[in-house]
Amino acid sequence: MLTAKDIMSKSPVTVTPSTDVATAARIMLENHFNGLPVVNNAGVLVGIVTQSDCISQQGSIKLPSYFTILDSFIPLPSMEDMEGEIAKMTAATVDGLMTKDVATVTLDTSIEEVANLMVDRRFHTLPVLDGDKLAGVIGKEDLLRVIASGGKAGGA
Repeated sequence: MLTAKDIMSKSPVTVTPSTDVATAARIMLENHFNGLPVVNNAGVLVGIVTQSDCISQQGSIKLPSYFTILDSFIPLPSMEDMEGEIAKMTAATVDGLMTKDVATVTLDTSIEEVANLMVDRRFHTLPVLDGDKLAGVIGKEDLLRVIASGGKAGGA
């Protein structure tokens, strides 16, 4: 059975929280990446920044809808959600834009589990961890290579 370590890109391109947003976007464009792992100086994964995160900066702020109960205004969604959107739209560095609660897999995760995560949660990039260190990255292209090769590992 193939696992994450068999199909992952073993030398992932990463950025740090202090990387500016334009640089992260340029790296993704130049390398045809959907996302980049964000690591601290010790090489520990602290987040992921995606094309969608960068694109969200060009959107508009969605003002929350309100409803009233007993003369009180209650926002839908919460003000915290709106504040998060504003923070992402105004971020100058990856730290303000990245997703910090990152879904990850381990070296021994089966490719079936990887595929399920990607399909069910609509992920394009999954960091692979060895303990708390980033060991690699799996993108949708890595899974497509397995399909194209008839179910055999190969590539990166």
